[in-house]
Amino acid sequence: MGEEKGGFSDEEKAAMKQRADELRSTKGLKGAAKRAREMEACVTAIGDLTGIDAEVATVFHRIVSDEAPHLAPKTFYGFPAYADDEGKVVMFVQPKSKFDTRYPTVNFDEHAHLDDGDMWPTSFAVVAVTPGVQSRLRDLVRRAVA
Repeated sequence: MGEEKGGFSDEEKAAMKQRADELRSTKGLKGAAKRAREMEACVTAIGDLTGIDAEVATVFHRIVSDEAPHLAPKTFYGFPAYADDEGKVVMFVQPKSKFDTRYPTVNFDEHAHLDDGDMWPTSFAVVAVTPGVQSRLRDLVRRAVA
């Protein structure tokens, strides 16, 4: 990663710029027009991915559409994301290509209902999209919106 001493990395700066662009792209839009623009951005973000990033994002998009159709697809710092009725991101996919990491992750934000005692995971690394991984993701999405 390209980093400046004591500052944000080039990748972090790019993500912040991307988030600002996302917010500008829907400024003044409401209702169905805003949802359509956000859905288009999410589908485009998924379409721009390759390899394992594309596999994870595509499968996750399908699972969320099946299990939580009330969540609205959008982008969040350029990541494919899914938000509740208030626009709060509940879950998102962080592609490995975004920050040049070893694997993509599926992440659940504080609005996901995964609480389990005093500690629980909210981020899951995915190195292969197997039937078992798909089943686990489906279960996590169901629990997150229960």
